[in-house]
Amino acid sequence: MTSTSTTRVAFITGGAQGIGEAIALRLAQDGLDVAVFDMAGKEELLKGVTKKITDIGRKAIWIVGDVTSEESIKDAIARTVEELGSLDVMVANAGIRHAKPIIEMTPEEWNRVLAINATGIMLSYKHAGIQMIKQGHGGRIIGACSVSGKQGFPTAGAYSASKFAVRGLTHAFSQEMKPHNITVNAYAPGLIATPMLAVSIEAGRDKALAPTQKVAQPSVVADLVSYLALPNSYFINGQIISIDGGWIYQ
Repeated sequence: MTSTSTTRVAFITGGAQGIGEAIALRLAQDGLDVAVFDMAGKEELLKGVTKKITDIGRKAIWIVGDVTSEESIKDAIARTVEELGSLDVMVANAGIRHAKPIIEMTPEEWNRVLAINATGIMLSYKHAGIQMIKQGHGGRIIGACSVSGKQGFPTAGAYSASKFAVRGLTHAFSQEMKPHNITVNAYAPGLIATPMLAVSIEAGRDKALAPTQKVAQPSVVADLVSYLALPNSYFINGQIISIDGGWIYQ
């Protein structure tokens, strides 16, 4: 899997902070140019991430948009290709967590979690696949699943449902992309020290956050993504890889 240029290019959603930022910096260290994408209001964080990437010596751009909008994702990928030259690695990392028992959840809350965590990843997969097929030199598509995508937890019903959707989507899309030398995999973290985890702990309602489980740094996920993004990871496809300290066994 090589780009028509000498440098491969990664596009990362939810790239302003947490796991997304760690992935962006690790891929830059691996020699990729990087486009980081996140929602409106994260502009200063995005600028900070791109500054860190350029300090490493790689090219970087930041893009504000909405992962639930097909036009937003299409435009962002088009801009990435125009400014950086290609799209070789898509990391569909954006997601939200909303801790509430199902009997208390409104349809609006449910729909928002599914829109960002499932539809957003579908759109990222779809348009990354379209671009990579067009380029004709393969690619790597990587999505964000979760330990909650392998086992449901109380107060994490919508989140678990969205991450179970990512599992099925990743399995199906990996088979569709296989003839094009594009692999599709997902990472399934346990407790990672991110702003989203901090918010969940502060809210005090998230029963999925088992106090006996260890918390890891975002770099552990970035290291896994670093390998999945490599050309020689071609024999890993359609996998949902747990990175949770031994929390869930399958």
